[in-house]
Amino acid sequence: MCFTHNFWQLTISGLSDGFLYALIALGYTLVYGVLQLINFAHSEVFMSGGFGGLFVVQALVGSKTPHGISSVMLVLLGVIVGALVGGAVAFLLERVAYRPLRRRNAPKLAFLISAIGASLFLLNIAGKEFGRQAIPMPDLYTNGNVFSVFGAQVQTNYVVVAIAAAVMLVFLDRLVAKTRLGQGIRAVAQDADTASLMGVNIDRVISQTFVIGGLLGGAAGFLFGMVFNVQNNMGFIPGVKAFTAAVLGGIGNIRGAVLGGLVLGVVENLGVSCVESAWRDVIAFGILVLVLLFRPTGLLGERLGRSA
Repeated sequence: MCFTHNFWQLTISGLSDGFLYALIALGYTLVYGVLQLINFAHSEVFMSGGFGGLFVVQALVGSKTPHGISSVMLVLLGVIVGALVGGAVAFLLERVAYRPLRRRNAPKLAFLISAIGASLFLLNIAGKEFGRQAIPMPDLYTNGNVFSVFGAQVQTNYVVVAIAAAVMLVFLDRLVAKTRLGQGIRAVAQDADTASLMGVNIDRVISQTFVIGGLLGGAAGFLFGMVFNVQNNMGFIPGVKAFTAAVLGGIGNIRGAVLGGLVLGVVENLGVSCVESAWRDVIAFGILVLVLLFRPTGLLGERLGRSA
C-alpha cells in the first residue's frame, strides 16, 4: 500500500483532524435530532468561535510566546471564549432564523433558505469587519514532538486538540445520557409531540440544543484557528466535512458523529498519501456521496422519530 511506511504518522494526524470534525459534526447532529433539519449556518458558528478566541488571546499574548502554566491557561481561556461566542451566535440563529418559522409551521424549504441566508450574512459581515485575509493565531506554546507511537511523532498540537476535544465529547455524552436536560433532548428527538404532552418545553429544549452545538462548534473554531489560521470563510470546508462525518456516523446519532469524524479524518489522511494533497477535499466529499448511495443511515444508524 502507498501509506505502508508512514501509516502511524498519517493515522495520528488524521485523528487530530477527526476530533475537530467530530466537534463540529455534533452541532449538525444535535439540531437534526430535534428538528430533522440541517443547520447550514453552523459553519459560521464555528467561524465566530475562532474569531472570539483569536481576539482574546491576541490581547493577552502580544508578541510573546507563553510557556508552562500560562500556555495552558491561555489555551483554556481561548477554548472557553470561543465556545461562549459560538453558543451566543447559535442562540441568536435559533431565535432569528428558526423559531419564527417554526411557530408559523413553515415548510422545510423555508428553514433551509433561512439557514443559508443566515450563513451568507454572517460570512460577509465577518469579512467586512475583520477582513477577508487569513489571520494567524498567536503562538500559545512551542509546538514540537512530545512522544512517539510506533515511530510516529506526536506533536503538541495533536495532544492539545485531542485532549480538549475528548473532554468536551465525554462531557456531552454524559450530559445527554444522565441529566434532565439530556432527557429533554432525547425525548424531543424521539417524539416531540408526546414530549410536549408530557410537559417538556419544546422551545426551551430546542434553544438549549442549539446553544450546546454552538458551544462545541465555537470551541472547535478556536482549536482550528490555533493549528491553522482564522478567516471569515474558514468554516465552509470544515463545515461540509463535519456534515459528511455526521452522515457517515448516522445523522442524529451523537456517538455516530464522533465516530464519523474520527474515521473521516483518518481515511482522508491515508487517502492523501496515495494521491496529491490537492485531492484531500475530493476524498472527503467522495465519502459523503458513497455513504449516501450505499448506507444512508450511516455507521451507527439514523435518528428516528417525529421532529419538533
